[in-house]
Amino acid sequence: MPRLKDCLPLAGAAVLSPLLLAQALHVRRVTPRLPEAAGPRRGEAGQGPLLRLLILGDSAAAGVGVAEQSEALSGQLLRLLTADFRVHWMLHAQSGFKTADLLRNLGTLTPVPVDAVVTSLGVNDVTGATRRQRWQQLQAELIETLKQRFEARLILLSAVPPMHRFPALPQPLRQTLGWRARRLNATLAELAAAQDGVELCQIPFPPNPVYMAEDGFHPGPRAYALWAEALAIQIRAKFSPARPQAID
Repeated sequence: MPRLKDCLPLAGAAVLSPLLLAQALHVRRVTPRLPEAAGPRRGEAGQGPLLRLLILGDSAAAGVGVAEQSEALSGQLLRLLTADFRVHWMLHAQSGFKTADLLRNLGTLTPVPVDAVVTSLGVNDVTGATRRQRWQQLQAELIETLKQRFEARLILLSAVPPMHRFPALPQPLRQTLGWRARRLNATLAELAAAQDGVELCQIPFPPNPVYMAEDGFHPGPRAYALWAEALAIQIRAKFSPARPQAID
């Protein structure tokens, strides 16, 4: 039986459901529809040991909120990694993707081995009311698919962003979606802790609207930079050759 404090947000949502629905429809109506970032979605760059990188996910992975992929997650992450690696990379992302959508769509990709996979999922699962148990099942299936079909050595699950801070969302909708996002993140943390080669990437987004895109819903260039820095640290920790220690 769930604890009372775990039921309170759901009880509040049930009481306020007409208001939440009205707010959600209003947000959908007035929020600008921004395009995915322009630019290449695959290539090879840099020098050093080969790193095969696959970026998967939703509109944030696709770079919505900035004009070019060079400003988005893929470009900013490449800029950091190509100083140490020859990066063979591919971005496979689409606005609106939930975890189930990505899983179905992975069949269109040739299953070539990769070293590191970055996922960006969750916001659409939150707004689409994916239940926590279903989210856990889908994320576990995604991890298994990436390990088996793509031989992924490191899977970095990007945390669902802090939706309770999204300027585009009014209260109490913002609080409700933020609570759902935190629950999905707790599940991601459990999955990462239980499996080798899987890590949660927590992005230190400051509570400042300057990090958001003009729609108040997607990352801006500064947020993509912070996200890329957090990922690069974890990728280097896994794949950078150990540096010899100085001898006194």
